[in-house]
Amino acid sequence: MSWILLAAIVGSTVAIVYVACRKWILPWRHIERLVREIGRREQPRTFLIQGGKEAQRVGVALEDIFRRQQELNRQIDERASGQKAILSAMQDGLLVVDGRRRLALLNRAFCNLFEIGEDSLGAPLLESVRDPAVEQIVGETFRRGAPIQGELSVGRREFQMTSVPMGNDNGEITGAVILFHDISELKRVDEIRRDFVANVSHELRTPLSILRGYIETMLDDPKMPRAECARILEVMEQHSKRLGLLANDLLTLAQLESRSSTLQLSEIDLAQFLDGLARDWKKKFATKALKVVIDLPANFPSVRADETRLREVFDNLLDNAVKYSTKNGEIRLGAERRGSEIALSVSDNGIGISNEDLPRIFERFYRADKARSRELGGTGLGLSIVKHIAQLHGGSVEAESELGKGATIRISLPVVTES
Repeated sequence: MSWILLAAIVGSTVAIVYVACRKWILPWRHIERLVREIGRREQPRTFLIQGGKEAQRVGVALEDIFRRQQELNRQIDERASGQKAILSAMQDGLLVVDGRRRLALLNRAFCNLFEIGEDSLGAPLLESVRDPAVEQIVGETFRRGAPIQGELSVGRREFQMTSVPMGNDNGEITGAVILFHDISELKRVDEIRRDFVANVSHELRTPLSILRGYIETMLDDPKMPRAECARILEVMEQHSKRLGLLANDLLTLAQLESRSSTLQLSEIDLAQFLDGLARDWKKKFATKALKVVIDLPANFPSVRADETRLREVFDNLLDNAVKYSTKNGEIRLGAERRGSEIALSVSDNGIGISNEDLPRIFERFYRADKARSRELGGTGLGLSIVKHIAQLHGGSVEAESELGKGATIRISLPVVTES
């Protein structure tokens, strides 16, 4: 009897243990596994937990937590991706340092500027960016607790640095944001403007001084001999013409550079156009016994351009070709097809241009031979006008030359497309 009772007790105990294990122990092991999977951002196979209602409620809660975590992770990833896209798209360099002056955030432009890797996050500023100007502006920002501006030179590039402090609610400086804006082009434009004003002043000063001097001479000597008076008036006329040419070229250049400048486009037959040029310049060619050659293939396509402006281009180029050609030389007017463009050219076999001067000949007032250019009456604006007219047509200019062997100036214009 005692054995039967013992067996019953043992059986009951085993049943109770089995029920407890199935209802409490095994479900919590399942819950523990779910928590680990959720922590590792893994997708559990199921949130359904076998066991008591409490364990099932925990399973439902874990599923809700997992779904919310997924949505939160998605939002974080989207924001991180958006932030990365914005930082990558920025042309300006961006740097964020923390309170210990370590790199907290940077973009690709900043990395390229200072030649550092994007894995430099957390590194000390002074070790990563070995430029005292950057360290100085960051240090000044921390000391003053206010935005600071400065300038930085990296190679041939100029940058404006703007450093803004970051702080918490207690007013403590927790870092700084530094923006590096490239102002190289602004500096270059400002330098060009200053040079332009200086050059205009210089070009105006010489003829005006001569005119004023001769006028004072004539006023001081009313009984000046007629021959001397005629000579002075001839010189004054020459310099007044120079002033007129300079004023006209300045107005032309200003008009070409303005946004309101427009073109009257039409199809131009190049054979007729170049023949007309040769006829109109025949007398000036004859002054140096220059031979003119028109190099134009048969059935050459027309160009769509403003004929008045195109004539202005060739007048400037031919004027230079005649001035710098030697007697009995040759001037060649040519055209060739280059893909979707037509390259028009004026060549001479005159004194040529040095390799040092060649890249700058299209700058305003730049003269390769300054003394001779003024002696021949040039304003120094002709080739600049040529460049602007070409650009206005959507084309470009180029030059090639060798000292003592002449020069070739080309202007490329789009080919007329057949509709």
